[in-house]
Amino acid sequence: MPIETFLQTLTKQRNTSTLTNPYRDAAILNNLRIYLNHMCRIEGRRVLLVGEAPGYKGCRITGIPFSSGRIFTRAGHPLLDALRDELVFARIEAENTASIVWEYLCARCITPLFWNSLPFHPHPPGKHDGNRAPMVQEIAQGVSYLRDIERLFHPDQVAGVGAKGTECARRAFPERQIVCIRHPSFGGKAEFIRGMDRLFPQDMASAAG
Repeated sequence: MPIETFLQTLTKQRNTSTLTNPYRDAAILNNLRIYLNHMCRIEGRRVLLVGEAPGYKGCRITGIPFSSGRIFTRAGHPLLDALRDELVFARIEAENTASIVWEYLCARCITPLFWNSLPFHPHPPGKHDGNRAPMVQEIAQGVSYLRDIERLFHPDQVAGVGAKGTECARRAFPERQIVCIRHPSFGGKAEFIRGMDRLFPQDMASAAG
């Protein structure tokens, strides 16, 4: 499946009172396009990390999973440096999860591929500046998008970050051994780091970056 076909598939999801599709915005969709095309050019061991869903301060604005506008203001990682001048954000926000994840990635200079169990922003009814966990049926919906990502990138390994990401990955790829990593939010930073260290041993860090 070409990346453009995948992107157009994403745009078909309509907004509801509890779900916002950021990819109906052309600028946000283009940010994702730039990110995915760049990831296609990265060589070496490819690890796909599956998170939960876009947050209202992070991926909902940037279009890129596990990111926020704030992380692109920092230097020290090849991906951030490569994409910074190409991306367009409606506003710059900081998100705790993105900050923790990229603090780790910058220190190790590794570049996993990111996706979410649900690529759209789930929020309480009518409250767009809030987050809620994806429901079971939404994770089931996300399985098809995750399989598309797998077909596009053929990752060597797949890991879930948090219970929702792990659940979606296991549904999408029942034949694979899915690694589960603690989500860094709500006091999970130390366990997240330990999980990432197991997934990216020091002697593999240069090959993954």
